[in-house]
Amino acid sequence: MKKRPFNRRCSVEELEGNSWPEPPEDSTSLVKSVHALRRRPVGDLTPEELARLIGQNVGLPWILPLAVEFLRDTAPHQAAGGWYDDDLLSAVLTRKADVWSTFPELAHEVDGTLSVLTDLSPYIQRDIKRFRAVLPSGD
Repeated sequence: MKKRPFNRRCSVEELEGNSWPEPPEDSTSLVKSVHALRRRPVGDLTPEELARLIGQNVGLPWILPLAVEFLRDTAPHQAAGGWYDDDLLSAVLTRKADVWSTFPELAHEVDGTLSVLTDLSPYIQRDIKRFRAVLPSGD
């Protein structure tokens, strides 16, 4: 599946064409947060918010490309001793194999980004190993 451009001023709800009802009043903060994040413009989401949605497999056709773009753009700074978002990287790396078979171009972009990263935690290194084990074959 090729990456398709989308309007970053739209929310996941608008992009999906699917509005969720308000969560039940006794919902967890995670459920309430995900519902609220689905209504925000995807281009305004922070790395932490992207990680939250990805972790819940919400809006992946739009959220995953934004996360991969952020990781790719920040990887050179991390390699030079700057800050890097392990939570977002972990959320991306831990998607199931069927996600990556749906988005093989993104999977290979993530793999390319990984080659730039250094000094990653053992937890992230384990996530990388599992991710690479399910990496779709070349296009």
